[in-house]
Amino acid sequence: MFARIGNQTLGFLSYLGELGQLIAQIAESIKNGKLRGTLILRQIAEIGYRSQPVVIMTGAFTGAVLAAQALFQFSPLGMESGAGALVSVAMLRELGPSITALMLAGRVGASMAAEIGTMKVTEQIDALRSMGVHPIDYLVTPRMIAMFIAMPLLIAESAAFGIGASLVVGTGPFGVNAAYWMDQVHHYTDLSDILIALIKGVVFGFLIVTVSCHQGLTVTNGAVGVGQGTTRAMVFSALALLVFNFFLTLLLNMVFPAGFGG
Repeated sequence: MFARIGNQTLGFLSYLGELGQLIAQIAESIKNGKLRGTLILRQIAEIGYRSQPVVIMTGAFTGAVLAAQALFQFSPLGMESGAGALVSVAMLRELGPSITALMLAGRVGASMAAEIGTMKVTEQIDALRSMGVHPIDYLVTPRMIAMFIAMPLLIAESAAFGIGASLVVGTGPFGVNAAYWMDQVHHYTDLSDILIALIKGVVFGFLIVTVSCHQGLTVTNGAVGVGQGTTRAMVFSALALLVFNFFLTLLLNMVFPAGFGG
């Protein structure tokens, strides 16, 4: 038992070391200005534009469900309009970033791992090296920069549609006055909530690209390895997002405390 625990611990530390090396290589690539504009734009379209439908649907229905559950609890207390503030703050500080990141971990992260892993097992990455092209510069850095650009925008979109859907639910089936609803949203939502959403978006995007690209670059054992790497990319990214989200929430709420009263 102790040997198994020790092996797993050493394996985890080795994995963290490999991630650290990958991060250092990405930072060096960006520092040296080895940026490929065409590849970055292509990845922005793949990560941002093509992810919009799933992000919009997820954000809208998350906001609608949260509003309905809040109204079920607030209605007996005569506090229906307060549900708008609850949804707005929750979508910006927590649900918008978290759910959007988890959806992208499944859609974009798995795609990155599968694409890079396929290139690895078919020796296309070795071909890049033989042509003097560093795989990190060509495969990873454009995805990282594109994620930094697309992720905050997707989170903002998810939160906006969630807040909009909550307004429809509150003023429709529950009959809350729209003016009171929006007044509560404006009163309890400020710039700090938006900053938290954007900061979480950058951190979550960084985690998704790092974990997913690492899985693709370390694939072995042919097609079977590609499938396993894709699965690990999605699972490891999701776990990293949940763990980091907890500590980010504690840290950011100390810096930008959530307050009531404007």
